[in-house]
Amino acid sequence: MAKLIAGIGTSHIPAIGAAMDSGKTEEAYWQSLFEGIQPARDWMAEKKPEVCIIVYNDHASAFSLEAISTFAIGVADEFPPADEGYGPRQVPTVQGHSRFAWHIAESLILDDFDMTIINKMPVDHGLTVPLSVMYDQPAQWPCQVIPVCVNVIQYPQPSGKRCYNLGKAIRRAVDSFDEDINVVIMGTGGMSHQLQGERAGVINTEFDKKWLNAMVEDPQSILDISRTEYFREAGSEGIELVMWLIMRGALDADVDEVYRFTRVPVSNTHYGLTVLENQN
Repeated sequence: MAKLIAGIGTSHIPAIGAAMDSGKTEEAYWQSLFEGIQPARDWMAEKKPEVCIIVYNDHASAFSLEAISTFAIGVADEFPPADEGYGPRQVPTVQGHSRFAWHIAESLILDDFDMTIINKMPVDHGLTVPLSVMYDQPAQWPCQVIPVCVNVIQYPQPSGKRCYNLGKAIRRAVDSFDEDINVVIMGTGGMSHQLQGERAGVINTEFDKKWLNAMVEDPQSILDISRTEYFREAGSEGIELVMWLIMRGALDADVDEVYRFTRVPVSNTHYGLTVLENQN
């Protein structure tokens, strides 16, 4: 049977991908960031998961305000990098695991989650930057990917509790899949940041650290944080943190945090990275 071995939380800041794509990782501004994420890359190289479930949000590449899905799952065999207005990133095409994705979709829908099933979808920096964070610049991505896309852009966004429970349902789906593979789930986005308006550039390091500690040690304590509180404390884009709760919900109640790294600022955000292993 499939085995979910760990979860990763990581910001998906587009400037990280741009720094890698343009060969700037050794510049003074970026060097400490890439040194900080290297232990997570080493961990990933050691564990070698066959499949990564990546929870992310689209940035008007595959979806628009004409059609808004709260939760969507990609079931295609491959997902090309999206053109986000300056051409697609020069990264490998993302290879899917269609049979596994269809199994998860069926399991989630029968578990009372109304998933939108996507048969064709480009993937933007929300998904490709986390892959770059964990795998650097390979000729092809070392894992197959199942994209799970969450609406954190347009009100009403799903609550933290709903996201956490979706993670639990994903875990049940993984545990019932009949292929002997190791799986890692990534929750992406965050941490505190705001890209527009009077509070553009806001970063709340204290809130982020408390939230991250609770997400690891006592996730139940942060499930009822309201959308308004996320906006007030973490900026208008800080609500992306609810996607980390999908990752956390898919893990065991007790986890080992094998690595954590944060940096302020990266671009105009607070970068966060955590690697959580199931204790069993």
